[in-house]
Amino acid sequence: MNLASLASLIGNLPLEKTVIFALLVFSRVGACFMCMPGMSSARVPVNVRLFLALAFSVAIMPIVQPDFNKLVDQPPTLYLLAFIASESLVGAVLGLTAHMFFWALQFMATTIASALGYTGQPSPGILDAGSEGAFANLLSLFLLILFFISDMHMLVLRGLLLSYQSIKPTLIPQPQAALIDYREALATAFLSLARISSPFIVYGIVVNFAVGLVNKLTPLIPIYFISTSAVMFGGLFLLYFMLPQLMEYLGLELNRWITNRF
Repeated sequence: MNLASLASLIGNLPLEKTVIFALLVFSRVGACFMCMPGMSSARVPVNVRLFLALAFSVAIMPIVQPDFNKLVDQPPTLYLLAFIASESLVGAVLGLTAHMFFWALQFMATTIASALGYTGQPSPGILDAGSEGAFANLLSLFLLILFFISDMHMLVLRGLLLSYQSIKPTLIPQPQAALIDYREALATAFLSLARISSPFIVYGIVVNFAVGLVNKLTPLIPIYFISTSAVMFGGLFLLYFMLPQLMEYLGLELNRWITNRF
């Protein structure tokens, strides 16, 4: 795309149709940027997200123009709101599908921290504005760095561009299809993260069962309270040896996840 093609596009359409066309493209792109990993973080200023979404919308306008030629001829007073809602729904589903892996990671990281006895004081989240545990923030930060240095965000943007071929612009929103995609993304993400967290969950069950059994055999000694630091030390020791493999597997799973979905 260059300035000549964009100028030709604007020159071939009346001004009101050009504005409607740009608004519809921005509806899908802006909704995706609002929900995709990294860009949707509270740490990214709103102005930065807005300008990135505008820049990407302008860049793909000449490419997706044929898909909108007939639709922008409809009376905007009757169809514009439904069209904006439909395009925003498609973009939001694409962004949430990419973000689902990170949400599953946050949930599993909290589960792992509880199994290891290392809950800690909640701190401001890396991805969201809410509070998260230190372990969840650590894994989220590592995965977010892998997401950008491995150019997986470019795969999401490529999938957004290709979505105009697989999901044609329509005046009728399709929430049922969006819910089906969301359900499949949710199931696949949590299944992938369950494989990662399973060793730590097994460790937590076995160790706490053993400590509880010993506590029953020696009721006069508060074994359960004494063993808290030992359980935490054993969990951190296990995490120390498994963290490199864990992050490598997380990166591979996220790359496969983004590649298959987009």
